[in-house]
Amino acid sequence: MRTARIERKTSETDIAVEVNLDGTGRYDISTGIGFLDHMIEQFSRHSLIDITCRIKGDLHVDQHHTTEDSAIAIGQAIAQALGDKAGIGRYGAAYSPMDEVLARVALDISGRPYFVWKAGFSQPRLGEMDTELFEHWFHSIAQAVGITLHIELLYGSNNHHIVEGIFKGFARAMRQAVELDPRKGGAVPSTKGQLGG
Repeated sequence: MRTARIERKTSETDIAVEVNLDGTGRYDISTGIGFLDHMIEQFSRHSLIDITCRIKGDLHVDQHHTTEDSAIAIGQAIAQALGDKAGIGRYGAAYSPMDEVLARVALDISGRPYFVWKAGFSQPRLGEMDTELFEHWFHSIAQAVGITLHIELLYGSNNHHIVEGIFKGFARAMRQAVELDPRKGGAVPSTKGQLGG
């Protein structure tokens, strides 16, 4: 089983994360930010990566540290569970429709983090969550896993649909990328013999 556990404790957050890349999309998420919980649950369910994520953060300051550190810890756990990445699909892409919204997500678990974000919001908050933090969440998880990640909102207007469409697209793309391809016979998917660098 490709599993990992990460614990991080700083003056800003106290986090415990567990992932199972070969799961069924089971989740137990508690960040203290309801909308962020909902989005990480969507990511788990649609990627089929089991995720437990429990955070006690300095929400009396703001949501930035909790949001950022949730992505870092989940990303570190995924990277650890991937190991040397032998046999994985490596690439993933998804078009994600959500009512009037269409988002496109493409990624490469390359070991070389790079992030492109072409999306925006027309309101500053969703529920109690600052919308500017969604871009930061994806940037942080791309860095932590080592993903080249491109996210683009093709069109749409409802802010909730935009965020949910992007998270579901990311989940579907990650599902493709982390799944083991039996035709690869356990080979690392790179002519260099390793990913990263």
